[in-house]
Amino acid sequence: EAKDLSLCHSMISLGSCTMKLNATAEMIPVSMPGFSLLHPFVPRDQAQGYTQIIDELSDYLKQITGFAGISLQPNSGAQGEYAGLMVIREYFKARGESHRNVALIPSSAHGTNPASAAMAGMQVVVTKTDAKGYIDIDDLRAKAEEHKANLACLMVTYPSTYGIFEERIAEVCEIIHANGGQVYMDGANMNAQVGLTSPANIGADVCHLNLHKTFAIPHGGGGPGMGPIGVARHLVPFLPGHVVVEMDAGGKSVGGSTALTSRRISAISAAPWGSASILLISYAYIRMMGAEGLEKATKFAILNANYIKARLERHYQVLFTGSKGRCAHEMILDTRIFKANTGIEAEDIAKRLMDYNFHAPTMSFPVAGTIMVEPTESEPKAELDRFCDAMIAIRKEIAAIE
Repeated sequence: EAKDLSLCHSMISLGSCTMKLNATAEMIPVSMPGFSLLHPFVPRDQAQGYTQIIDELSDYLKQITGFAGISLQPNSGAQGEYAGLMVIREYFKARGESHRNVALIPSSAHGTNPASAAMAGMQVVVTKTDAKGYIDIDDLRAKAEEHKANLACLMVTYPSTYGIFEERIAEVCEIIHANGGQVYMDGANMNAQVGLTSPANIGADVCHLNLHKTFAIPHGGGGPGMGPIGVARHLVPFLPGHVVVEMDAGGKSVGGSTALTSRRISAISAAPWGSASILLISYAYIRMMGAEGLEKATKFAILNANYIKARLERHYQVLFTGSKGRCAHEMILDTRIFKANTGIEAEDIAKRLMDYNFHAPTMSFPVAGTIMVEPTESEPKAELDRFCDAMIAIRKEIAAIE
């Protein structure tokens, strides 16, 4: 294990993945017998500690997202997407609008979005992005109106997968609502939102949260993941249920009333609260960070990304930036221009970074032949500089070949 490269040793700059440091204090409770040896179907009165964790974590996530209900059941971000879409589908079914099955998805979206929509039985309609990386509002409006009779939802990532804040996101949500649809927000980039804005604030109806990204559960090596969903009040009655364990919304009652009778979707995970033991990590992270700490983490994640951008943009082309010339919490470096003159591709740069003791960034996503970098708030300035120095040195090597 000590020979493996980890965030203890080096920045892991995977764009769109939010690889942040995981404090030992957050990890320790997972191995405590009272948590680790409990059966998922144990009666609730014999699991009062877990019940408290689930209730309080649900409350924290409601505050962070602005939503009325939380389901902690999904075991991954992709499973969260599927759960959210199934909730939307059940909502329309209860309203007698089960024919609504069109999902609008911008071309800048995560690749899991169209896959999840297809799994949920929806018809995917791709909308355009403009030359600056923003959603093409005119094309979105035209397609929303074209499919108005059957529009189920828009799947949108905020900030976008291109590493910029969609500056007209509220207008985007209004267009979908005006045409009878719901807004599903992909929460993969919540590390640029927490404490500053929220899915509910921009007008979304449902979103998933990657606890294994934004909320400090480690996810290197393929797991474990947690992708809970938050929903607006009108969708609360449709959150996933369970055939063995009686559940309410996210572990506790949400209060208030709704005009629709409860029509829970069936379980989308074998256990009622997913991989419940690792919820302890996010619970500890939120408790120790507090509201002020969580907001600072978001600010530093955005600051760190823009610091890297400022140092590297004289050497590499940054593919997309916002109207003020800034990125969000990550950026795409366009390395395609080197191929014609030198034959060097993103893969070669990634391999060369290993010689500088860095894990490769994300390659060819969301744009083929590019590199996507996300530093998170975890890295100190010295490590950011070490990464930038390595990238600049590699650029000089490319220049020598040119």
